Amino acid sequence: MKRTSDGANWSTWGGIPLSARSLLTIDLDAIKSNWAKLNQASGRAECAGMIKADAYGLGLEPIMRTLAREGCRTYFVATIDEGRRARLVQPGAVIYVLDGLLPGAEPNYTGFDLRPTLSSLPEVRDWAAYSRARGRRLPAALHIDTGLNRMGLTEAEIEALVAEPALFESFELSLVLSHLACADHPANPMNEMQRQRFDFLRAKLPPAPASLANTAATFSNRDFHYDLVRPGIGLYGGRALEDQPNPMRSVVTCAARILQVREIGPGASIGYGATYKVHRPSRIATLGVGYADGFLRGLSVADGEAGTVGYIGEHPVPIVGRVSMDFITVDVTDVPEPFARRGAWVEVMGNRITVDDLTDKAGTIGYELLTRLGQRVHRVYEGEGA
Repeated sequence: MKRTSDGANWSTWGGIPLSARSLLTIDLDAIKSNWAKLNQASGRAECAGMIKADAYGLGLEPIMRTLAREGCRTYFVATIDEGRRARLVQPGAVIYVLDGLLPGAEPNYTGFDLRPTLSSLPEVRDWAAYSRARGRRLPAALHIDTGLNRMGLTEAEIEALVAEPALFESFELSLVLSHLACADHPANPMNEMQRQRFDFLRAKLPPAPASLANTAATFSNRDFHYDLVRPGIGLYGGRALEDQPNPMRSVVTCAARILQVREIGPGASIGYGATYKVHRPSRIATLGVGYADGFLRGLSVADGEAGTVGYIGEHPVPIVGRVSMDFITVDVTDVPEPFARRGAWVEVMGNRITVDDLTDKAGTIGYELLTRLGQRVHRVYEGEGA
């Protein structure tokens, strides 16, 4: 059952502890729907799952189990520790670690059947040497840089690598990948430049499956699909393409409890810096969520500004004043008092005020908000497999 912020005491539902001051519900059915849509858009290419950063802050284990039930076989994490967690969930999955190969860390990969994403010539040489010592052609991906200038082999390193054919005889090249810089803007000419660069550089390498597309490129251009697509933010309901409607289902709903309601008169200020003043007799509710929980400080509202709103049932409640470490304040003057009471819940993120709505207002991106959601926020999973 979907929870709604109608002023009911959610702490009596679904084992939510009475001490919970904020609540994050994660819709696993929406995760399923989003992966299915991306899988369909990927055409003949395999659709992998990005589960790095604790599955974008939503919980690696339940998200991975959901994706696996839908048929996802390949996953990408950032760190070895994330890879270990993923391996415990899915013993048979293909798991790539995007960090690359840290010096001397080879046994940490093979011990959990993880595949490093090799991003430099020294990494390739180390993995080849380790594979020879183990007497096995261990699989690994090769990350080539096509213009992002962050991680990946340069053209000079690829030329040097090709000049040492014994390296490729030592390990299995299971994937060649690169990363787009401007995929969220499909018309940006850098996308096509990177695609052409990708084809040029990988042609120098032994034949191997290729991967270039993130969520945005999966939807925008089939020329970027190759053999495997790597969607991330779209799985979790975030917008991938700028200035276009978001086709994904919202995954998260966040609500916070009213800790106190106070009446203040015209001219009184609210919060740090006294940056917001009321202009009528008002009722102001303090909610138990703040930037320590991931609610962005950039969502603070000064006097004269129009901020984002939360909801108590169908009643909108504007955020007023600064977001502090532990609290935000909302104006509940126009909400019937039986609903806007101590202990009631206010929805501050969901279908009506989405992740993208909040991050547009705060001047950032959905990735940042999702991955910042703190562990003080009590989590509840809904849908099949919850």
